Amino acid sequence: MTSSAAGTPQTISGSVDTIDVDALRQSVHKSFDATIGDLKNLVAIPGIAWPSFDPSQLDRSADAVAALVRASGIEDVHILRCDKEDGTPGGPAVVARRAATEGKPTILLYAHHDVQPPGDPALWETEPFTAVERDGRLYGRGAADDKAGIMAHLAAYAAVSEALNEEFGLGVTFFFEGEEEAGSPTFRRFLETHRELLRADVIVVADSSNWKVGVPALTTSLRGLVDGTIEVQVLEHAVHSGMFGGAVLDAPTLLSRLIATLHDADGSVAVKGLISRDETTVDLTEAEYRADASVLDGVRLAGTGSIASRLWTKPALSIIGFDAPAVDVASNTLLPRARAKFSLRLAPGQVPAEAMEAVKAHVEANAPFGAKVVFTPGESGNSFLTDTGSAAAGMAMWALGEAWGVPAVEMGIGGSIPFISDLTEVYPEVQILVTGVEDPDSRAHSANESLHLGDFRNAIVAEALLLARLNHGVAEGLK
Repeated sequence: MTSSAAGTPQTISGSVDTIDVDALRQSVHKSFDATIGDLKNLVAIPGIAWPSFDPSQLDRSADAVAALVRASGIEDVHILRCDKEDGTPGGPAVVARRAATEGKPTILLYAHHDVQPPGDPALWETEPFTAVERDGRLYGRGAADDKAGIMAHLAAYAAVSEALNEEFGLGVTFFFEGEEEAGSPTFRRFLETHRELLRADVIVVADSSNWKVGVPALTTSLRGLVDGTIEVQVLEHAVHSGMFGGAVLDAPTLLSRLIATLHDADGSVAVKGLISRDETTVDLTEAEYRADASVLDGVRLAGTGSIASRLWTKPALSIIGFDAPAVDVASNTLLPRARAKFSLRLAPGQVPAEAMEAVKAHVEANAPFGAKVVFTPGESGNSFLTDTGSAAAGMAMWALGEAWGVPAVEMGIGGSIPFISDLTEVYPEVQILVTGVEDPDSRAHSANESLHLGDFRNAIVAEALLLARLNHGVAEGLK
């Protein structure tokens, strides 16, 4: 069960001895080239759910995904959407369902078909929406995040269907969201509207990463998130810096001084009341982190404790936006106000509302030189913590290890997937598994996003093994 589940723990039993691992692996390998071809076709569709982009491409993306699901043999396929709070339509989600036979559990396989905007084309070595294979990787926007997740689900389902044939009685629901990169604005309403259609015993969210190339991982924790803006006001209006400068400090200077109080001397977050732990089962070396994060030579790392804990189980606060005149158009003026946007990642177990209040209290208590501070809360999202003792988690760790041929590790992710908290609240007894096809060099959201093809194939095999294990088992207490 997930850490937020309530009620009596559920168990799923299934013998490993009944799984023909070689047959499933061969089925995946046999169709792998076709899987890559379908993935390339999906990458070619620039489906972006942001309001400033062409919505017809998002519809085109949903249609293409729906066609692939129908080709897998499932006829019950729908493209569904809910309206946003302002009445505008949300992104198109593809939902398909195969009913379970008597006594078998149902698994929901989640991924998203919308992608991030490509950004500056000059930073790409190839065209962002033309998938290109090079040195064992597939490059293109969405090649990893998260169209590969869709294809992993579909290819795993196809392999199990072929290998088990009439013995395949597991219930399977595909849920391919169409607005995740836009913040999933209608996700909760979508769940509540289609509660029964999406009900399952196990959910696999294929939108995370593995430990490194060649080493699989089950993501067992995700940090939560709060953000907002901090504005410092000093003057009623701007004044000449020569005539009035020296007796009062400008707003950007005072805002900078305020921002500096958010971290202590070693770079740890200095806001009181935030949860911080140093609990990880694996760790990164400093050299690995510097290489993965492209840290410049001479820059000292921030924080204390293991690097993994700084990324997964401790808070991290960043200033991600700053309102001030650009250097090229700056005048000799004392600026009356300045504003910054902060983003605070929360350790698992931290209540977002309490973290927001902690930041508010800190900035108001540290207003420099008596400046007026205006704190405006923004978005928030809960953290996630898996119960690694659950039956589903045990099956997933086994499947990952079998597919890669090396033991899987339990890892955290410093990022946030806020909609997972919606899943745990709407379905409190479901067992949620967070998996993925990415690796530290996938560069999701960045230029030159890519997918390691060897790990992608292993991810398909692992999911096929998980599906087969669930199919051969009996859901006790889940029906």
